[in-house]
Amino acid sequence: MLKPLNRRELLAQAGAAGLPLCLGALASPALAQQGYPNKPIRIVVPFNAGGATDILTRLIGEKLSARLWQPVLVDNRGGAGGIVGTDTVAKAAPDGYTFVVSLNSSLLTNQFLYDKLPYHPQRDLTLVSQFVNSPVTLVVHPSVPAKNGPELLKYMAANKGKLSYGSWGVGSYAHLAGYSMSESQKADMVHAPYKGEAPMLQELIGGQIQMSYASALAAKPHIEAGKLKLIGVTGLKRMAVLPNAPTLAEQGLTDEFYRIAGWIGMAAPAKTPKDIIARVSSEIQRICVMPEIIEKISSMGFTVAASTPEAFTAAYKKDYPVWERLVKTSGARLDS
Repeated sequence: MLKPLNRRELLAQAGAAGLPLCLGALASPALAQQGYPNKPIRIVVPFNAGGATDILTRLIGEKLSARLWQPVLVDNRGGAGGIVGTDTVAKAAPDGYTFVVSLNSSLLTNQFLYDKLPYHPQRDLTLVSQFVNSPVTLVVHPSVPAKNGPELLKYMAANKGKLSYGSWGVGSYAHLAGYSMSESQKADMVHAPYKGEAPMLQELIGGQIQMSYASALAAKPHIEAGKLKLIGVTGLKRMAVLPNAPTLAEQGLTDEFYRIAGWIGMAAPAKTPKDIIARVSSEIQRICVMPEIIEKISSMGFTVAASTPEAFTAAYKKDYPVWERLVKTSGARLDS
């Protein structure tokens, strides 16, 4: 009698035969009996390939595929600040086979920036799990004499109308936080929006602007090269990738926008069955505590925040009024 091959042996034989391999191609009898999932799962990333959200989604998607025994396909649908891809998911069938992984911008902030969105985040989507919190760095050109947050605020106040701050777009955290800092000191700083973080940092390095918030992933090499000066980081915890950089809150800056952090999370079409939402969320939570995943997340300047749908919803509701105030105070508006 032939001995049944286990999954590892089947994969090895397929590889030896030159057959294409796909995680999830071998059906799990237990999962097949449960009925979900029984076909590939699509995760829409509403941004172009290669960015942090895309990288993180592919990393977690690979692990999710192995755990669910089905292919997980990442579908990049960039455009309109995340609106195009998010709307695709909001209008998809609520059957548990289409999800979106995005920043808080398209899942939360955009509803304050646009007069009309083609979807309503609370009505048309249901939250599945956060992946990470994404605090950012506050960096300045080396010519700025400030060494910390309080010194930077004093410098801003003493140079009213002379300084500029950059952002990766109108309504971004870098825009809203920079505006709030300027207002707090009556500094009358000029906002310089760019089409992305890379050109913003190049202008900051070149001295065309004096200050900006930026992701640790993008800013760290320039900080280490002495091209940028690090003032501090947002959020309530220090970044593992920049352990010696104190948070702005540690430095005594108490306004709420210093403490809040962006995030990346998963949502599904509204009315997706609750048991499917719970299953996928549970798998994401397990994936995000794997040592290799934690290491990768930390290297990107993020902190693990995988959570239940209920905890994600509670965090969303807590963040909602803060982002609403930041947008309304800044006067930022965008055309849909």
